[in-house]
Amino acid sequence: MSTHHCDLHIHSALSPCADNENTPNNIVGMALVNGLDIIALTDHNSTANCRATVEVGRQMGVIVVPGMELTTAEEIHVVCLFPDCDRAEAFGAEIENRLMKIQNRADLFGNQYLMDEQDQVVGEYPWLLSYATSVSFDEVPGLVESFGGICMPAHIDRHSNGVLAVLGELRDDMGFYLGEISRHATKADYGKRFPFLRLFRDSDAHFLWDMAEADDENLLEGDFTCAADVLAEISSKKSMN
Repeated sequence: MSTHHCDLHIHSALSPCADNENTPNNIVGMALVNGLDIIALTDHNSTANCRATVEVGRQMGVIVVPGMELTTAEEIHVVCLFPDCDRAEAFGAEIENRLMKIQNRADLFGNQYLMDEQDQVVGEYPWLLSYATSVSFDEVPGLVESFGGICMPAHIDRHSNGVLAVLGELRDDMGFYLGEISRHATKADYGKRFPFLRLFRDSDAHFLWDMAEADDENLLEGDFTCAADVLAEISSKKSMN
């Protein structure tokens, strides 16, 4: 059984707060430079750049899991991951229907570039993606599961948009068995505090140089050929810290 290094929280140039150089090829290329075998593309409230990035990953030998960083109605960030682009895009369509339709102003908030697998800009997403959706935090696990995905509260140690900062608690009856911490926290500390969570330590990279490097923090063991294999392994072990 092989061991794989992963980073399951990365933004492309579609996210208004991310760098315009975060293109599909640059993201996958940096993953290779950093020794990562598995990454997830998780733009704010959209999956529109997933298909191009997954295809680039297939060409370059990196498994790209299509995903999203969802902003709930309470402004809590949740990483949502899907086994394939079809289901990720179906989830994206659902979230678009529940997104506040505020026109993006690139001069204020940043560009929201839609890109193809050659890194060509094929359009700009019109609605500002950094706003909260109408999806409540307690609705997320069931909604994501209905699209075949898995989810985890993002950067739970952070003061901004973390579940602990917003709600003050994270209980095992809330429907989550996965959780994410930032690079500023340790799995040992949060594993003791939340023994029901399988924890991942991701980069939340908005710039290429922020992406994680291969280390012993995020390891997955298995023989993976696609995102569906990765999700199957993660969801099969619900309490491993």
